[in-house]
Amino acid sequence: MSDHKPTEADTTDHAEGDAPDAESPAATPETPEAEFAASEGDQPVEPTPVVTSATSRPIWSDAGDAPFDDSKEKIPGPAKVYAKDDDDDGGSAGSETLEIVKTIVVALAIAFVLRVLLFQPFTIPSASMEPNLYEGDYIVVSKWAYGYSKFSSGLPINLPLGEGRVLGRAPERGDIVVFKLPRDDKTDYIKRVIGLPGDQIQMIGNLLHINGQPVEDVVIGQAEVADIFGPRAVTQVRETLPGGKTITIQDFGPGGDLDDTPVYEVPQGFYFMMGDNRDNSIDSRVEQSSGVGLVPDENLVGKAEIIMFSWEPGASLWNPVSWFANVRPSRFFRVLD
Repeated sequence: MSDHKPTEADTTDHAEGDAPDAESPAATPETPEAEFAASEGDQPVEPTPVVTSATSRPIWSDAGDAPFDDSKEKIPGPAKVYAKDDDDDGGSAGSETLEIVKTIVVALAIAFVLRVLLFQPFTIPSASMEPNLYEGDYIVVSKWAYGYSKFSSGLPINLPLGEGRVLGRAPERGDIVVFKLPRDDKTDYIKRVIGLPGDQIQMIGNLLHINGQPVEDVVIGQAEVADIFGPRAVTQVRETLPGGKTITIQDFGPGGDLDDTPVYEVPQGFYFMMGDNRDNSIDSRVEQSSGVGLVPDENLVGKAEIIMFSWEPGASLWNPVSWFANVRPSRFFRVLD
């Protein structure tokens, strides 16, 4: 069956009932082009294939790649789909965890070195060192000042250094020292070194005597302080210790329990400690069973160097408003004598 659609002329001719004459010159093609056109009416025309030369190439591939490199012919093909590699995520997470662990270990190592070998912070919990240290002062203690002992770590565990001290140096008379309480070797105390090994210490009539000689003292002021007994008058006195160091103490006057004592002999390897608030201090004047007693050299933790910050009693870590209401900025960064 022919796919040829009738033209307007064809329709007119057939309507008049005249069939075309096969031998009519009008039915015979006069040229090859006309013959080809006549054959088209009976057969579908196949598309002529386009031949690509060996040198031609597509500009873009079907996969959306960039233009082909001149040095190599690429044949377009189906795009490749790569499955997600679960091992990559596992490796990345493992590396991240390892880095976090490394950071924590390094931070702990630095903190350990600083705390054991260099500095340790302390808070003053009582009034026994007034007028030089007040309750609520935050101080820094140098750990290297007297060398290191098993109590130098500042941690719940002792260092495996045995007895005595490593790189030990003797404290000087008048130093403010943090030490472990001899009766439990755990509690931290802070007092001033008054008696060195070989000294004799005694209080007579509210006056300190060292090696049988009264310590020179001068009254420098009067004040009023409030303690558990209420407001009381207090005298501030400047003492000059053997060796020339001067310190300021305070005293509530004669008649105190520790204003008259026996003679204390300080043996080798021990120190005699006293608080600057002479009538309100449990120190070496009180026997070790209930007080401090003589302090062994290995119990020394370090020398108090500076007051970093200070808040009056009543400031609370959980109440930021109290930080500002109770702060004592005048005591910040005060170097201790």
